Amino acid sequence: MAAVQLKPRINIITLGVSDVARSKAFYERLGFVPSSMGNENVGFYGANGVVLGIYGHAALAEDAKVTDKTPPDFRGVTLAWNNDSEAEVDAVLRHAVTCGARLIKPAEKVFWGGYSGYFADPDGHLWEVAFNPFAPLDDTGRIQLPV
Repeated sequence: MAAVQLKPRINIITLGVSDVARSKAFYERLGFVPSSMGNENVGFYGANGVVLGIYGHAALAEDAKVTDKTPPDFRGVTLAWNNDSEAEVDAVLRHAVTCGARLIKPAEKVFWGGYSGYFADPDGHLWEVAFNPFAPLDDTGRIQLPV
């Protein structure tokens, strides 16, 4: 029997949230376009080749068969929104705040040579908004990692 060739990939990132309707409204204000696959209990949004899912925190814990505990302030995970310039980083952070995000760290030049800041969504999920001159974006907005 031949071994199965596995191809690493990330297809969907699902955020467990306390209020699905509130979070869906936030992400739609941020510019994410809802898919018709969603309903009052779940939202799906295309994100340039990856899908962002919004699902109730308790329901997500139940689905994974793990104990539902109040989420910590820092989950050890961030989402990243990379941009073509420092000006775009600033614009995204301003936009996120107008949509209801909380600015965590204003954008600044960072030790690794880029420029980044952070915002938190209504449930505290952290988003890094960055410009990385060492990993440029292609015409579709996808990062081109060096080999």
